[in-house]
Amino acid sequence: MQRTIRPELLDSLPPQHPDAIHNRRDLRVTNGVMGNHRWFERALPPLLRSGERALELGAGTGELGARLARRGLQVDGLDLWPRPTEWPAGRRWHQADLLAFDAFDDYHAIVGNLIFHQFTAPELADLGARLRSPVRVIVACEPVRRRFSQFLYRLFGPALGVNRVSLHDAHVSIAAGFQDDELAVELGLDPRRWNVRVDVTLLGAYRLIAVREK
Repeated sequence: MQRTIRPELLDSLPPQHPDAIHNRRDLRVTNGVMGNHRWFERALPPLLRSGERALELGAGTGELGARLARRGLQVDGLDLWPRPTEWPAGRRWHQADLLAFDAFDDYHAIVGNLIFHQFTAPELADLGARLRSPVRVIVACEPVRRRFSQFLYRLFGPALGVNRVSLHDAHVSIAAGFQDDELAVELGLDPRRWNVRVDVTLLGAYRLIAVREK
């Protein structure tokens, strides 16, 4: 299955559009069923050294960052959307395009939940070139690219109450997902400098942990 990038319907909607609000509810359900946020809670803390700061890319509604902050982690957010009302007090929120963001030097770790798949190979290469030097840790959860996952979402999505935006965007997202070491390769993570581990779950999550050793 070849990786393909197509526009997601959510990107064309303002934050308070009813379909966008419903989609955020659907994403909470998806993250809950797949255990994505729980995985970040387990995976990230042991990787961070005392005083290190993390930046969540595509932080969206801020639920993951807030959850990590409750664990005592220093996590700031980056998204095109405005700062969520529940974003932790004292933590920064960058309302910006991550492809043009110029302050990666301020962070030691990058957190990405269902965000990297939205970008083409050249965009990922450019992003990797800007973040892999200052950043020491990259933790990402993405869709694994397989037709069976698309089939499962089409089958069970309506039973979970997902709307048309979520059904469309899930199909597109899975087609843009990753297999094997593709994400590390696209980001240009040199295996001589980076220790990379990728795990895939039965429910369709592609989970990458990358730690720079040199």
